[in-house]
Amino acid sequence: MIGILDYGLGNIKAFSNIYKSLDIPYVLVKEKKELKNVDKLILPGVGAFDDAIIKFHKSGLSEKVERMVLEDKMPILGVCVGLQMLGHSSDEGKEKGLGWIDAEVKIFDSSSIVFDTKLPHMGWNSIKIINENEPLFKNLKSNDRFYFLHSYYFECKKDRDIVAISNYGSDFTCAAKSKNIYGVQFHPEKSLKNGEKLLYNFAKI
Repeated sequence: MIGILDYGLGNIKAFSNIYKSLDIPYVLVKEKKELKNVDKLILPGVGAFDDAIIKFHKSGLSEKVERMVLEDKMPILGVCVGLQMLGHSSDEGKEKGLGWIDAEVKIFDSSSIVFDTKLPHMGWNSIKIINENEPLFKNLKSNDRFYFLHSYYFECKKDRDIVAISNYGSDFTCAAKSKNIYGVQFHPEKSLKNGEKLLYNFAKI
């Protein structure tokens, strides 16, 4: 069963609607007791890094989720700010990240962006899959498009953790993985059929 972590941020209804349409069992997790029958987790996120980290810790879920991810090796998918939370820190704030992937969150260099509207990076953009054997991207391919909305990007310290990249002024990681920990910078819940495929793939990992 997919556990969608409902800690006060993220497009919770959009995720639940997709899994309902795919006939994949899910539960919205607001309390620790609702984690009982979960075998995969989604960590959504929108807005600011510090606000997301603080809300996650205040939700009462973070310690239990950390044990499930780091000790029990349960797969987790961080989305947008949910991905950024998986790193050590962010240029956007002062709070410490979860540190589950060796990475830092950086702001885009706006001087390298040719568009009149420089930040945020908003709208549809294509991706390049680095690891073609990654099951998260089964039945997806390079140049497929996903929906983005962000001003900061996830900078992996280890190349092996980079699953896919996109470009906005320069190349940046748009999907990362370290063991059972996955993250995507784009919003699969807003990316129509491509997003549905990715969320289906995560459920089947």
